[in-house]
This record gives sequence, structure tokens and C-alpha cells, in this order.
Amino acid sequence: MDRRLPPPRPVHGLMSGFPEEPIYAQLARIGKALSNPVRLRLLDVLDQRERTVEELSEEAGVPLKNTSAQLQHLRAAHLVTSRKDGTRVRYRLADERVSRFLGELQGFAHGRLADLRDAVAEHLGALEGVTADELAARLTDPDTVVIDVRSAAAYAEGHVPGAISLPLATLQDHLDDLPHDAEIVAYCGGPYCVVSPKAVRLLRAHGHTARPLDGGFMAWRRSGHPSTP
Repeated sequence: MDRRLPPPRPVHGLMSGFPEEPIYAQLARIGKALSNPVRLRLLDVLDQRERTVEELSEEAGVPLKNTSAQLQHLRAAHLVTSRKDGTRVRYRLADERVSRFLGELQGFAHGRLADLRDAVAEHLGALEGVTADELAARLTDPDTVVIDVRSAAAYAEGHVPGAISLPLATLQDHLDDLPHDAEIVAYCGGPYCVVSPKAVRLLRAHGHTARPLDGGFMAWRRSGHPSTP
């Protein structure tokens, strides 16, 4: 009686060495989609709100042709989706699970990679921040003032309840309007946004007590806290 095992089945043109290889090959599609820094940047920008290819290219600082090509990779992995808006196509994350997954990935990588922590510190500066949960517990505290230093358009689409819209470009003109006897928490869009750290430094230079919101508005949303449209 011939007890020899049957030859392994080919997977995508290759000879599989173990029966679960097709499963791992599918799992690897997500890893492959996230293995490109440009795609990670595009996902972070799309996590803030949907955009056309042109808008995404401009905000992410990525050439238009490359933006379009990388979006196709992200669509193939079902991480982004799109809709027609007249003659334009608008892209967004496929769903909230993608956003939460990105947040978990960033947190996991931050805990594992000293080089990442160094890069973030160099990019944002060494400022102690306020966590989303800490801010949520302080929203009714009269000694806490929350300012949104993103654009007015981004603020209108959703913001931390009670936050004051003060885009960074206008903050200088309103420094005297903010109380000196309260702590000011400033936030911008995402975890690597430099706008709120700049706002905090400006506020501190003019005698205010201020801290940034760790992770920006994205972290607020990913933490499940409500936002005001």
C-alpha cells in the first residue's frame, strides 16, 4: 500500500509548503497594503474626512499620480472605499474598524520601536499631553478650555464638544481672549500633526498654561468619545 503523501497544492503559482498557506497569504494582503509609508500617510489623512484624489494629494504632500496608484492598493485590500460625487470621486476609509485598527497599530508600534518614539519626539517636540479619556473627564471643568486649531471646515464637520474653533493662523489675534487662570487643551487632526504643538508653544510663550491632546481629534474619535457636528 502506497502511504506517500500527496504533493502540496500550488498557491498563486507557487508550491505550498503547508496546508494553511492560502490562509496566511490572504492575511498577508493587509500587511502588504500597510507596508508602504505613503499608504499609511494617506490612511491617516482619510481618517480625518473623505477627500478627492486631488485634495488627498495636496494635504498628504504626495504627488497626484502616486496618490492615485497607492489608493488602488488600499482599495484592493478593502481598507478604503469611494463614492461618486457628480463628476468627482471621493475616497474614505472603508469603515470605523479600519480607523481603530490603525490606532492600535500605531500604539503597538510606538511601544515596540524606540526609533519610532525618537522620530515622533523629534517631529512633535517633547510636550506632555492630555489623553482623550482625561479630557473627556474634564469637559465640564470650568478650569479647562479646549481649542480646536484645525481649519474652520474641519471643525464644522466634527469637534470635541464645547471646543472653541481657533485655527492656528488666527490664534495670535485671540491670545488675550483666552483665560490665564485655566488650562488650555489644544488639538489638531491626527497623532503626528504639528499644529497643536505649535499652538501650545505659542500659548505658553504668552503666559498661558497649555497642553496638546495626545493623538489629536483622531484619538478622541478612536476612543469612542462623542463629537459635535
